[in-house]
Amino acid sequence: MKLRNTLIVALLAAGCGMEAQVVVKRVYATPDARIAKVIWAGDTLYLSGMGAKPVSPADKAKGTPEVWGNTEEQTMETMEAIQAALKEQGLTMGDVIEMQVFMAPDPANGGKLDFAGMNKAYAKFFGTPEQPNRPVRAAGLELQQLGNPNLLVEIMTIAVRSKPAEPEVKNK
Repeated sequence: MKLRNTLIVALLAAGCGMEAQVVVKRVYATPDARIAKVIWAGDTLYLSGMGAKPVSPADKAKGTPEVWGNTEEQTMETMEAIQAALKEQGLTMGDVIEMQVFMAPDPANGGKLDFAGMNKAYAKFFGTPEQPNRPVRAAGLELQQLGNPNLLVEIMTIAVRSKPAEPEVKNK
């Protein structure tokens, strides 16, 4: 009788949508950062939008501006930064399930989006013999300008820590 009542309560709880709470952990780049660099919600990692850094810094003594590179170069650097951020969290590019790519017009491409350049760099990280997984992706979401006027690409990432597959139970 006691077992039956326990089962009934368990079934009612499941039917009412009672679920375990998800643990949320926020990781900030600095203590006073306005946004989280990473948020873990259970086994799911949300990585803030990332972009490239200058390929060469400004040299005020010589009067040269910093150089940021074209869309392909910026995408490559951004993907490498994402890969490093995932590694810090114990994940790899194979754990990525979704990416959102925001792009701005590339002056080196006649002021148009360089989707081909972005895709060329992107393809080095997904669907390769070393890393065959491919995430879902939205790309080419055109903005006149990203948060930094020198950025041509910003990428948001979602990854999931996979659990080992449970062994298949065969009926005898």
